[in-house]
Amino acid sequence: MTKIEKLNKTEELLSRGVEEIIDRSSLENKLGSGKQLRIKLGIDPTSPNIHLGRSIPLLKLRDFQELGHKVILIIGDFTGLIGDTSDKDSERPMLLEETIKENLKTYIKQAAKIIDINTTEIYHNSKWLGELGYMDIGRQADVFSLSEFILRENISRRLNEGKRVSLRELLYPLMQGYDSVEVRADVEIGGTDQRFNLLAGRDMQRLYNQKPQDILTNPIIEGLDGRKMSSSFGNTVNLFDTPNDMFGKIMSLKDDFIIKYFTLLTRVDIKSISEYDSSLKAGINPRDLKIKLAFEIVRMYYSEKDARIAEDYFIKTFSKKETPVNLPKFKPSKYDIISILIENKLTSSRSDARRTIEQGGVKIDGVVIKDIHHVVSSGSILQKGKIKFVEII
Repeated sequence: MTKIEKLNKTEELLSRGVEEIIDRSSLENKLGSGKQLRIKLGIDPTSPNIHLGRSIPLLKLRDFQELGHKVILIIGDFTGLIGDTSDKDSERPMLLEETIKENLKTYIKQAAKIIDINTTEIYHNSKWLGELGYMDIGRQADVFSLSEFILRENISRRLNEGKRVSLRELLYPLMQGYDSVEVRADVEIGGTDQRFNLLAGRDMQRLYNQKPQDILTNPIIEGLDGRKMSSSFGNTVNLFDTPNDMFGKIMSLKDDFIIKYFTLLTRVDIKSISEYDSSLKAGINPRDLKIKLAFEIVRMYYSEKDARIAEDYFIKTFSKKETPVNLPKFKPSKYDIISILIENKLTSSRSDARRTIEQGGVKIDGVVIKDIHHVVSSGSILQKGKIKFVEII
């Protein structure tokens, strides 16, 4: 990488997908020093899937890697149990250890779709958080006041509405902050909703006589329904989605978010994205740009060949309303329609399956089925939504 290329990449590193930098002058000085920095990101495995919303900080980690810095990925198998309340309007229940263990099974493989795992330091924070005693926690808690915690917007709102705020929730920022101490982070990356926790890392490092980390926050991306992308809302595009599902989901995106997705979720150059934005304002059909976006995202996580196949599949099944060839085959244990939808993971639960059927979202051999007790015959083609097909055998 030439000096000019490095300068340009550094400039984009500090601007693209960045909402706030604390402390900017400090970070710029560190980047200009030639020192290899330690860049931290923590992810709690509260769901089995890493979705595109979480790809924003992971892509930023990769940007730092490409500039020669050391990336540190913390899998929050302990913090995930406790639960972060940063973006929640009600108390988040504690999760079971078994749930966390099941969820995190493929997290490293999913992250490897974006960052270079071979050069990444990976930790599970139960390694140190599980060893802390009351004396340690008391010392850490003394750094923060109760008023600082309850002044957070979502906590203040919950208290004003008479909702419960548990003492457990107060501990989460301490734990995330202590992670920074353990890995001696120079920089931590996180969403804007994590600001309080990220700042706690600076305070915690001061307590342990370390230089406070700089902070780089990224904006929050909307999901397919326009709300924040979240597994709990079911509006996600996941890194382990199949190419066809990934492509189809992106094509269902609201037009208003096309440019934001290009900017935050891809590394298409900014000049091209600016041209896309101008084309949209000039009246181009948003669908044409959405196809480019879907193609790019599938290409990033699979291959250009997979992206071409997914595009062809989408055009045939959605635009031309053709039934695709070489359908996946599925032999269910029961042939009632609800069992098939659940077993084939086309719906998440019996209630979701019933709702999908009653809303006309399921076809058998091209005919909409609204009877939740319908029995599917072997050899039938089941269609869920616009682009998901399966042959029942």
